[in-house]
Amino acid sequence: MRVATTLSVLVLGAAGIGHAVVTSVDTGIGRVDAFKDMKNRPDAGEGMNLLIVGTDGRDKITKTEKRKYRLGGAPCRCTDTIMLVHISRDRERASVVSLPRDSYTEIPEHTDKATGKRRSKHSTKLNAAYSEGGPSLTVRTVERMTKVKIDHYLEVDFTSFMKTVDALGGVEICTVRRMKDSYTGLNLAAGTHKLDGGRALQYVRSRHIDGAADLGRMQRQQRFLAALIHQATSSGALLNPAKLREVSSTMLGSVRADKGFGAEQMLALGEAMRGFTAASSEFTSVPLDGTSRSVKGIGSTVKWDVAKSKKLFQALRDDKPLAQHRTKKPKATLVDVSPRQIRVQVYNGTLADGLGREVDQALRGTGFNTTRAPLNRSGSEVRRSYVTYDPRWDRSAKSLAAALPGCELRAVKGQGRTMKVTAGTDYKGVTRVRAEEPRQGEFAAITGDEVVCP
Repeated sequence: MRVATTLSVLVLGAAGIGHAVVTSVDTGIGRVDAFKDMKNRPDAGEGMNLLIVGTDGRDKITKTEKRKYRLGGAPCRCTDTIMLVHISRDRERASVVSLPRDSYTEIPEHTDKATGKRRSKHSTKLNAAYSEGGPSLTVRTVERMTKVKIDHYLEVDFTSFMKTVDALGGVEICTVRRMKDSYTGLNLAAGTHKLDGGRALQYVRSRHIDGAADLGRMQRQQRFLAALIHQATSSGALLNPAKLREVSSTMLGSVRADKGFGAEQMLALGEAMRGFTAASSEFTSVPLDGTSRSVKGIGSTVKWDVAKSKKLFQALRDDKPLAQHRTKKPKATLVDVSPRQIRVQVYNGTLADGLGREVDQALRGTGFNTTRAPLNRSGSEVRRSYVTYDPRWDRSAKSLAAALPGCELRAVKGQGRTMKVTAGTDYKGVTRVRAEEPRQGEFAAITGDEVVCP
């Protein structure tokens, strides 16, 4: 996540900044030999593949920041984020695939960096590859698992991430329910928030918000990256040479990359990706075979779904998009409960013939489970539309009300699960809504514009 942020800044900035500025950025990046002595590598496919790694860097953070952002404990030689980024051949699409750090895998034979002793291949978690053999072993392990040839390697730590977000003026994220994690100190009320570097780090590190653990954390990381790309490309901040210098200078102390990813490559990639937006990016995670399981001597692990992950990485090699093609639709309001889970009975509260049918169809069109049999309300005309609901289903009622701007909510004990909508003379139409729910499609991928704030 953190190096993906850095990559976005450098590449998108290169689209509008001259050679001298990007060259100054290049000279400050730490270099690693990520492809040392590599043999029997996968065949190259179309486009460009980057392995991006976020590492622990709490040894570079002040004591005050450690306390404030719950970064206690000793620093480790470990990775907490691993992403495979594919840039399409036409430079019009970036596909980001999160690789769970607890993925069960077999690490190739190597020399352990800590002990200097030769180790035979053995089964462990994916993030152990970095601890035992650094960047080169991480690249070898990922290539063996995905059969995707890695063209470039980048990594960054906590400090760079926080300072980069601050230099950009913060990043806006949205949530429909409260997010609280006592381990990281994250505490966000429902709504829209502008996160500075410290709170952004809490957001992308939190894994105790719900039962989704690391999988939920990966999706939050992807949403954050989409929001950052949206801000960087829509604000024009990175087209300002002075602003780019400020942003780049904050991150250079902790960024490392392979020797082949330099100024010329950044300039060429940035020029080709001119006009890139959040909609140009797509995000997914490796399909898993069930939930986590404990392995003796290793701990809690996750296993990839062999057939589905094979298809996913073949799509990357073939330079094919992962997200489903979508027709252009108005932006949807984020709600707590999926419309598909909400049963609705519509009533026409006016003298206008056919209004009930119109409201029923509009609500069904944005996903609500309507009865398809609207009724007419007896009595005088209703001026203001309203929703009656059982208090036990108040979250569903609020989600429905979001689709009917200006409507009134009326609690009725004992009404049951079905929401009742009475359309009044003030009815002006239905607003599209959506919930954060399991992703659809073969690869469960989404585009960045689907998850940024409305």
